[in-house]
Amino acid sequence: MIVADRKPLDEILESIKDYKKIMLMACGGCVTICFSGGTKAAELLASQIKMAREKDGDPIEIIECTPERQCEFEFIDVYKDKLKDVEAVLSIACGVGVQTMNEHFEDSITLPGLNTKFMGYPVEHALWEERCAGCGDCELQWTGGICPIARCAKKLLNGPCGGSSNGVCEVDKDISCVWQVIYDRLVKLDKLDNLTVVREPKDWRTSTSAGQRKIKFEEAML
Repeated sequence: MIVADRKPLDEILESIKDYKKIMLMACGGCVTICFSGGTKAAELLASQIKMAREKDGDPIEIIECTPERQCEFEFIDVYKDKLKDVEAVLSIACGVGVQTMNEHFEDSITLPGLNTKFMGYPVEHALWEERCAGCGDCELQWTGGICPIARCAKKLLNGPCGGSSNGVCEVDKDISCVWQVIYDRLVKLDKLDNLTVVREPKDWRTSTSAGQRKIKFEEAML
C-alpha cells in the first residue's frame, strides 16, 4: 500500500493562505489505512485549519469529502460541480491523487496536504516500513522475496557493504542489514546458491530515475 503522512500544519496553512473557501478532499484508499487520509483525518484537519484561521482573524469555509479513490476519474467526477464553488482543493491523498485532480480538472488547483513516502508493509498496528521502491526491475526471485533496493541504504545487489557489522546497517544502527536478512532467508529456503551468481548492475533507465514511466496492459486494449 502507498504510505503517506500529513504535512506540518504551518506548511498547509501557508499553501492555502490566499483562499477563503476550499474543498478538503480525503481519499478512501491507502492513506485511510495509514491514518493520514480518510474521513476522520479530514475532519481533524478541517478543525485545525478553521481554529488557526479564526485565531488569525481570517476565517475560512471548508467543504469536506472523501471519494473512494482520488486517483480515478469515476470517483472524483461526482464532485465536479462542487469545485465551481471553491477557490482551491486541499488533498489528503497520495501524490497520484493530487496530480489526477489537477490533470482532470484543469480549471481548478489542487494542493497537497500529505507527503507521499513509500509502498509499505504493516509491521504492526500503526507502523509501516518501506518494502518496495517501484524500481521497475524486480529482484525478489533471487533474494528470497526481500527487496535490496528498498531496504539497502546503498541499493546493493551482490551482498553487504564493508560497513555492515553484526547484521546491522552502518547508516542506521536501528536497522538490520538487509543482506543479513536475505542470507538468513535463503539458508532457510535452501537457496543459498542464489548468492553465488553475480548480478549485473541495475538498468536505471527502467527505474524511478528514468523520468515518467508508463505501463500498457495490451490484453485490456483488445
